[in-house]
Amino acid sequence: MNRSLGKSGTTLIGIALAVIAMVCFAALDTITKYVSASVPLFMAIWFRYTVQAVLTTAVVLPLRGRAALRTAHPKFQVLRGVLLLSTSLLAYLGLKFMPVGEFTALVMIAPLIITLLAATMLGEKVSPLRWALVTGGFTGTLIIIQPGHDVFEWHTLLPVALAFLVAWYQTLTSKLAKTEDPATMHLYTGWVGALIAALGLPFVWQSLPSLKLWGLMALLGVLSAVGHFLLILAYQRSPAATLTPYLYTQIGFAMMGGWLVFSHVPDGFALMGMTLIAICGAAGAWLVVREGKMTIEPADS
Repeated sequence: MNRSLGKSGTTLIGIALAVIAMVCFAALDTITKYVSASVPLFMAIWFRYTVQAVLTTAVVLPLRGRAALRTAHPKFQVLRGVLLLSTSLLAYLGLKFMPVGEFTALVMIAPLIITLLAATMLGEKVSPLRWALVTGGFTGTLIIIQPGHDVFEWHTLLPVALAFLVAWYQTLTSKLAKTEDPATMHLYTGWVGALIAALGLPFVWQSLPSLKLWGLMALLGVLSAVGHFLLILAYQRSPAATLTPYLYTQIGFAMMGGWLVFSHVPDGFALMGMTLIAICGAAGAWLVVREGKMTIEPADS
């Protein structure tokens, strides 16, 4: 009895940590949208990844020592960092034009894209239920984007392109997670992003009009680092299949951020599409994880 209660308590702690991580990622997206109006793309991305990398190094190295730098797949670690940096670049551009909630919902179709890629490119057998969820998720996407409608804008395709990148990122992450330490993966991801983004700094660097913007850019790095550490702790305490549906709470928190900071409330069509994506995406991601295909992890922007 006590063991059962202890296990349940640990699982609940894992769920709570995952939900708090989603709050961090939603806040990250909201602040990204705010600073995108004033800060050049590569300058903001470099600052965010550098803060994240420094914080991660400060925490991981004292705990793991040089062992934290050891990896059996350095090329894949670099590729993972490049993929995550690419998602950040697309997210920065997309959030500049789109509301936070709608943007987040469109990105969360990534697990459905994983199912699509598995069936079309890997020849994997996909159940009728998973196909139905894919259809429902993409229907929600079309409701939000409204192609052919007067309100359609090209930038609404950015989060869809980002979702494809996230799908590849999650696939690679799941493969690496079988042999690599999550803390090591997080360490390499931060430094790869910081070093590559630094290449664009000489062309975009400029003084900022207020200390507030500097503080917000530093906060981006803090939120990303804290969010990922909380996810690592969550997965150590709860099964991936248990946590996966809770990752979709990020859509709700993103909507809240958009309302609090930008006074934006999604219209009826957007809410309908977001609800469809949340239901189908969460169910589809849960099935992917339950079948042992991979561990779903959000790629923060």
